[in-house]
Amino acid sequence: MFSIGDFARLGLVSVRMLRHYDAIGLLRPAHVDPVSGYRSYQAAQLSRLNRIVAIKDLGFTLEQVSAILDEKVSTEELHGMVRLRRAQLEAQISADLARLRGVEARLRTIETEGHMRTAEVVLKRVDPVRVAELSARAASYEGEDIGPVIKPLFQEICRRVEAAGVSVVGPGLAYYVPDDDGSVMVHTCLPVSARPGPYDFEIVDLPPIETAATIIHQGSMEAVGPTFQALAHWIEENGYQSLGLAREISLHCPEDEDEWVTELQIEVTSA
Repeated sequence: MFSIGDFARLGLVSVRMLRHYDAIGLLRPAHVDPVSGYRSYQAAQLSRLNRIVAIKDLGFTLEQVSAILDEKVSTEELHGMVRLRRAQLEAQISADLARLRGVEARLRTIETEGHMRTAEVVLKRVDPVRVAELSARAASYEGEDIGPVIKPLFQEICRRVEAAGVSVVGPGLAYYVPDDDGSVMVHTCLPVSARPGPYDFEIVDLPPIETAATIIHQGSMEAVGPTFQALAHWIEENGYQSLGLAREISLHCPEDEDEWVTELQIEVTSA
């Protein structure tokens, strides 16, 4: 048998942790000297210790660890739990990174206050356009909600239109329709010349915009805040009022998102 210090070293844990596990009945010593109170452990107990540490590190409480061990969790089940936890952690990391990018984008917006690119705004008429369209709901306008919806949606509409043999006749575009509960319906579109038919996407005729205030955004859409806010300042400062929904026209979309070129359009009228 091994002293508590040797067993802690072999199990790569602390003596304090072993004492706590003993106190709560999670891992009892194989023997306790009735006079000195010294704890001794057997090598076979390393198996239970390994499971305790592995399950605890998956995010379970010690009470949950005890319940799981009482059910005699198998090695295969442990692997399954690890795979599930890995997926959860990867999703959390992805969400945290998206949130961080959102904070950085908001800081860039703050830095540009007072230096808006309002001189670059152009008023123009936007012609009606027939589009192939797919839509899905995002929880909000926040980047961490929109991004995971719009990117796969664009990939899917491209795939479906190509599979249907329908020719694309212009740059892709997106627009958003808010709902009363704060969620947003995200619409992704590809201009086409096809007639409505039995497709696995919608054929929609978007109406013209008689007067659109437009501005070019260069770079990732995660950093679109300052450009949209410059457009908002121009609309207000020049006596216009926003109408309808904004559209985003993807003029250039290489693999490097920092090289994207997108035209932002907002329908306006004289105030």
